[in-house]
Amino acid sequence: MGSEPNSKSEQKSRRELLREEGLMPLLEHLGELRKRLIYVIIILTLGLVVGLIFAEPAYNFLMSQKPANTISLHTFSLWDGIGMYMKFAFVIALILAMPVIAYQLWAFVKPALRKNEQRSTLKYVPFALFMFLLGLAFSYFVVFPLAFNFTRTVSQHLNLEETYGIAQYFAFMFNLLIPISLLFELPLVIMFLTAARILNPMRLRKMRRLAYFIMVFIGVVITPPDFISDILVAIPLILLYEISVFLSGTVYKKQLAADAKWEADYEDQLMNT
Repeated sequence: MGSEPNSKSEQKSRRELLREEGLMPLLEHLGELRKRLIYVIIILTLGLVVGLIFAEPAYNFLMSQKPANTISLHTFSLWDGIGMYMKFAFVIALILAMPVIAYQLWAFVKPALRKNEQRSTLKYVPFALFMFLLGLAFSYFVVFPLAFNFTRTVSQHLNLEETYGIAQYFAFMFNLLIPISLLFELPLVIMFLTAARILNPMRLRKMRRLAYFIMVFIGVVITPPDFISDILVAIPLILLYEISVFLSGTVYKKQLAADAKWEADYEDQLMNT
């Protein structure tokens, strides 16, 4: 009986120690993840409302650009128009929500980070939107024309009459744009994980062969089955990985310098005491 208060006090001190170190119990982690997911869902929902408002201007703009203005688009179902609006609304919502999603990810891992790591990882959040837009531009102006022209050339070679549905056209477009745009977040994610001490450049260099294979595989899957298109997409993805390794090394060097400074200051304090 006498040991029960001690055990309770020990458990309390352990919980306090876990909180001081930023390591919350599993249930608290799940609760925190649930809260962050709810925030993301709310932002995406609000983004969808905004997206529905701006879907028509975005649609009119894309229809005025090549290759849409060179072909006739048809509807094969009563739901095609609604489906097109929802696709545009989702993409607009994703663009608007990207910084918030990045912040919620940072907020979720924040308790497990030291004070200096919290500051160093927070500064990557604003760049999430920039990298997504960069990937969107690359996929729309480079990858999509390649894929579209290739498929059209094959159809003409087979003497097929070209009849394009609006739902199929934009589904084809967004199926290319969204994955590539998300892949452009790779350098940012790598820097974030390095700053959080989850990854380091040595580990990334060891994974280089596997990473190259994955990048080439992605390039082959999302592009038409011709060698030139595959290379034109795979090379930028591989460059993204190499840029990620370089940026990870920059972050890692700063971490080593900060750790060395902290150890030197700590030794000085010990000697002074």
